Amino acid sequence: MAKSGLASRLYRGEAGLNIVGRRNLWFAVAGALVLVAVLSFAVNRFSLGIEFAGGNSFQVPASVGTLEQAEVKVNDALAAEGGGAEVVTAQKVGSTSGEYYELRTSQLSADQANAVKAEMAQEFGINADQISGSQVSEAWGSQVTSRALLGLIIFVLVVAAYLVLRFEWRMAVAAIISLFMNLILTAGVYSLVGFEVTPSTIIGFLTILGFALYDVVVVFDKVQENTRGITANNNQTYGEAANLALNQSLMRSLNTSVVALLPVGGLLFIGAGLLGAGTLKDLGLVLFVGMAMAFLTSILLSTPLLVLLKNKDPRIEAHTKRVLARRGAIARGEIAPRGAARPSAADDAADEPIDPEAAALAGSAPKVGSRPAAKRATGARGGRPSGGGGNRPGGAKRR
Repeated sequence: MAKSGLASRLYRGEAGLNIVGRRNLWFAVAGALVLVAVLSFAVNRFSLGIEFAGGNSFQVPASVGTLEQAEVKVNDALAAEGGGAEVVTAQKVGSTSGEYYELRTSQLSADQANAVKAEMAQEFGINADQISGSQVSEAWGSQVTSRALLGLIIFVLVVAAYLVLRFEWRMAVAAIISLFMNLILTAGVYSLVGFEVTPSTIIGFLTILGFALYDVVVVFDKVQENTRGITANNNQTYGEAANLALNQSLMRSLNTSVVALLPVGGLLFIGAGLLGAGTLKDLGLVLFVGMAMAFLTSILLSTPLLVLLKNKDPRIEAHTKRVLARRGAIARGEIAPRGAARPSAADDAADEPIDPEAAALAGSAPKVGSRPAAKRATGARGGRPSGGGGNRPGGAKRR
C-alpha cells in the first residue's frame, strides 16, 4: 500500500511533527523577531495619522490630475503659505459624489490653512469652494489611545480569568504571553511597512486579540484532553502528549486561519491595492498580519511555553523522570515492554522501572486500568474448614 501524503496525515493527526521538542528553536526565532520589531520601533517609529499627531486634511477633486501631481502642487502651496508644513500622506478616496484626493499635512493654524487653501485653488486652477478642509487636534488621538489601552487591559484580565477557570493558571500565562507576542510582531510589521496609524489600526489590533485567543483555546482544549491523567501512564511524557495534541489540532487551526485570511486578503490586496481604496489598507494590513501571526504563535509558541511551565511542576517532573527511567530499563533489557511475551508469569512484576532515583522521587505508578490484587484470606470465612464434615467422596455418612 502506498504511503499517504503529508496532507492526509495532517488531517488524521498522524504527521508526527516534533513541534514541542524543538521549542528552543521557536523561542530563539521569536526572540530574534521581537528584537527586529523593537529596533523598528526605535528607528522607523510609527507613521501617526493626524488623529494622533494632529494636522490638517484637504480634499481636492481627482480631476485635477494624478495623485503625484496633486501632492506636488499641495507641497508648493504649503511652501508658499504653510510656514514649513508638508504633506504627510496622500491617498485616493471614492465617495457617492465622486473620487477625490485626500492630502493630510502637518499642523496649520487657521490663518495658514485658509491661505494654503487659496494657494491650492490657484495651483489647481479651480474655485476655492471645490477644496474642503478639516483640522484635527492631537488631543483626540490621545483620548483614543488611552481608551484603547484601557480596553486592552480589561481584555487581558477577562481572558486570564476565563483561562484559569476553564483550564489552569499555566495555560493562562502561556496564552497571554502568546497574545502579547502576537501584538508586538504585528506592530513590528506595521512599523516596517510604514503604514499610517489610524483609529482603524487600533480597532484592528483589538480584533486580532479575539482571533488569537480562539486559536489558543482550540489547541489548549486538545492538550487538556490528551494530558488528563497523564501521571498514571508510564509510556508518555507531558510534552509528548501536548505535541500529539498539536498534530491533531494543526489542520483545524490551519483551515480556520485560511478561511479567515481569504476575505481579509481580498480587503487588503484587492480593495486597497488594485481598487485604490486607501481607507481600507490600514485595517486590512493589521488584520491580515495579526491573523497570520495568531496561527503561528498558537502553534509554535503557546503550547511549547505551556510545556516549559508544566515541566517545572514537581509532579510532572517526577512523572517525566519515571517515564525516561522505564525507557532506559527497557533499552537495557532489564524489563520487557508491556504486551511483550515473557518467559514466565513471575516476570509480570518486572515491568516497573527499578531506577532508585526515579523511585525515590516519584514512587511507582500504577498501570493504566489495573486493579489491586485481592488478598488471600488466611482463614476461610463462610467456607468449609479443612477436613470438615461434608459429603464424603464415597457417599458414606459419618456415623
